[in-house]
Amino acid sequence: MKNIEVIFEQAPPAVSVRADGAITELPALWLRERSQDPTQLDHKTQQRLFDSHAIDPEIALLAVEPVGARQARLEFSDGHRSLYDFSFLQAELDADDAFPAAQGWDSNLDQRSVRFGWPNMQVPEQFLAALDTYLRYGFIVLTQVPTEPESILDVAAQFGYLKETNFGRYFEVYSRPDANDLAYTGVHLGPHTDNPYRDPVPGIQLLHCLVNETSGGLSTLVDSVSVVRELAATDPQGYRLLKDTSVKYRFIDKGTELVSHKPIIKTDEHGRTLGMHYSPRLDGLPLLPIEQMKAYHRARKRLGELFCDPAYEIRFPLRAGELMLFDNSRVLHGRSSFDPSEGPRHLQGCYIDLDGPRERYASTLIQLKTIKEVA
Repeated sequence: MKNIEVIFEQAPPAVSVRADGAITELPALWLRERSQDPTQLDHKTQQRLFDSHAIDPEIALLAVEPVGARQARLEFSDGHRSLYDFSFLQAELDADDAFPAAQGWDSNLDQRSVRFGWPNMQVPEQFLAALDTYLRYGFIVLTQVPTEPESILDVAAQFGYLKETNFGRYFEVYSRPDANDLAYTGVHLGPHTDNPYRDPVPGIQLLHCLVNETSGGLSTLVDSVSVVRELAATDPQGYRLLKDTSVKYRFIDKGTELVSHKPIIKTDEHGRTLGMHYSPRLDGLPLLPIEQMKAYHRARKRLGELFCDPAYEIRFPLRAGELMLFDNSRVLHGRSSFDPSEGPRHLQGCYIDLDGPRERYASTLIQLKTIKEVA
């Protein structure tokens, strides 16, 4: 969290903020939009009661009257005058602080730290701990989930909102002769993103094991945050190409064709890695000048090598009654091969929207705060 100090100047009128040693003056236009006056802002919904897009871009700050360390009355050239409480700056300048920050991990991750009992998810403190872990590491494993079909939908509702696709509300994962996807066979599946041909790509995937009597079929997970950090350090040109070059992803099924174009590496506005659109079975090499194409392919090849490096991968058997929930873009998943003749291996899967756990995290914090206040 940043250490923030508000600085008021009366002649000429100005409001500045000192954060981590750097001083930044807050423009009049930026301040006017954030008026907290009851005529300008509905305090229950925190939605504006005026059209901030219509503010004169040349608006000026005419007066600053300090009222304590973090409050001041401001007057603007459009005639607006109101009291500002600058406590809001903490949340404004620490936009991600309300949620746990992503922590990269590799094969040294203690897998016990990401396992939670499903019955405990009805206890707010335990649910918050699971959400906290998911937001940090991009995945969790739930145990003691009932193995009745469609139990996965109860878990999905606890953590977010179900996303239906052409596969239905949920899908079955087991070996079948007429498979329209390699997931429905016993072959090895390398690390990949599900459905990169969609827009948007499914945010979170749940996979619930109903039965597993095979000796193979180990689940594998790799954290793209750690892998991309390594790629960027060793091949900055290739990293930029994978981040900035859009590629084509295509899926074809009976009566269905889905196509999208997006870069392999997905980042936020600060350049931080959010995840990947990675599926060697579904993407297409972009048509670039030959030397640039070679550099792109070298980086793509190196990325694949890192994803398969045991130093970055964790693997484990997903047993009956266990469910893994993971960020479909950040945490790439795969599976070792298995022999269907050994016995049944049946999983059910579904998708939920990416913002579900964040919403649940915020609402659970409020719930616990309310319980504490009442007590």
